[in-house]
Amino acid sequence: MENIILTGMPSCGKSTVGVVLAKTMNKGFVDTDILIQQREGCTLQEIIDEKGNDYFHKTEEQVLLDFDGKDYVVATGGSAIYFDRAMAHFKENGKIVYLKVSLDTVLTRLNNIKTRGVTLEKGQTLGDLYNQRIPLYEKHADIVIEADGLTVEEVVERIVEAAGC
Repeated sequence: MENIILTGMPSCGKSTVGVVLAKTMNKGFVDTDILIQQREGCTLQEIIDEKGNDYFHKTEEQVLLDFDGKDYVVATGGSAIYFDRAMAHFKENGKIVYLKVSLDTVLTRLNNIKTRGVTLEKGQTLGDLYNQRIPLYEKHADIVIEADGLTVEEVVERIVEAAGC
């Protein structure tokens, strides 16, 4: 009845891998970005544009802390790792899996950054954000999957093997 919590940079494959992993492991699936959107009644980008990064982060942290599902694959937003309490909450009944990809992969895949709901501070580049987040992903991870160059199915296989499920 253990959850698998997927973390990583935007565009690393959390949502895509999460759906396939949930089917493979016979678990439920939830994407916390969608939970945020449902709670707020608008897109992530609209929240950021209209209410700011601080409001978005407070909302995201509360959504993460409110999650109490069991036996789920959870795709978190890329900024979930900023919230130590939320990560500790997830570790109580799950394994945190970091889908690690290179900055080049993120830059290649993330071509809709202006509408994707990524919380960049004024003047911050995607490279800056990547360098800021990597140590946090590694700090919280129970399992690290080097996902560059792998298919979705290969990433799923590695997670299943590493999680011992």
